[in-house]
Amino acid sequence: MPNLFDPFTLRGITLRNRIGMPPMCQYSAVDGLANDWHLAHYGARAVGGMGLIIIEATAVEPRGRITPNDLGLWDDAQIEPLARIVHFLKAHGAVAGIQIAHAGRKACTYRPWDAPASGPIPPADPHHWQVVGASPLPFSTSYPVPHTLQVDEIYAIQEAFAAAARRAQAAGFEWLELHAAHGYLLHSFYSPLANQRTDTYGGSFDNRTRFVLETAAKVRQAWPQHLPLTARLSCTDWVEDGWTCDDSVLLARQLKAAGFDLVDCSSGGNGPTPPAVTGPGYQVPLAEAVRHSAGIATAAVGLITAPEQADEVIFNGRADIVLVGRAALRDPHWPLHAAQVLKKDGPVPGQYRRAF
Repeated sequence: MPNLFDPFTLRGITLRNRIGMPPMCQYSAVDGLANDWHLAHYGARAVGGMGLIIIEATAVEPRGRITPNDLGLWDDAQIEPLARIVHFLKAHGAVAGIQIAHAGRKACTYRPWDAPASGPIPPADPHHWQVVGASPLPFSTSYPVPHTLQVDEIYAIQEAFAAAARRAQAAGFEWLELHAAHGYLLHSFYSPLANQRTDTYGGSFDNRTRFVLETAAKVRQAWPQHLPLTARLSCTDWVEDGWTCDDSVLLARQLKAAGFDLVDCSSGGNGPTPPAVTGPGYQVPLAEAVRHSAGIATAAVGLITAPEQADEVIFNGRADIVLVGRAALRDPHWPLHAAQVLKKDGPVPGQYRRAF
């Protein structure tokens, strides 16, 4: 059976190990442009031994940003600063991925640490913009009512996703993730909690998943066939009458048929109430269920912190790769330290070998 430090191949790309860094927003861009913070932050994790690094949620249009400080790929000027990061990551052995996203009704907020302001940006603030969604349902009572997207506006956003994919390729990325989780725009369409439409984009399962599948098809056309294409799903809403893991299995099968290669299995985010029970690896069963029932590769994520825990996920075939998030924020060299714990050969840079 494979272990955490075995390589993993998807289409024409091989990861040096099965450890990835999931997209985690840094809220540090200006006008959507990457800068030295992003280079240092992601570069440190490549030096630290990650096999895959997925750049944070990157907006396909300005109103798709979570905060005014999000990265973007809606303009050609945003390509070169990201290409600089990609070059460094590849030079140090990591596969460079990026997540393209639209925040939908959860857009237009302050950064989490921007005290004393927090939450949605009010209309009086010059940084405010109109948020959009599947239906006129706010994310919570403190959030604004979103503008309901009309069909022509849906088509325009789908084209924006495809254009962002083409810019990602121009920047040199070799792994692309479509963000369809955490209550953002695509998730808000397929979950019955946020979608009350009565047209062809609402109601039945097929109608609610139409937006994400049409977007997936456009992105697949825009993204090279030899490079991996993946999607992040919220595999359950953790709410009665919400989206379920069984629904995710069905959607994952359709994404596979559309040419997608892997599902990044997260959960929740479509309402202000977190899941009732969390703990180490609490989302791993979702990745396991999708992998075995949909017949598609999966990534496991969520409170995976210990090397032995991550290795068990791979060894027992519960997922194909493990994404280490908060633990990697605390320790940029998590893979190198995991290799020591598991007594495996880690990709230690020559400059650091005296310490290992």
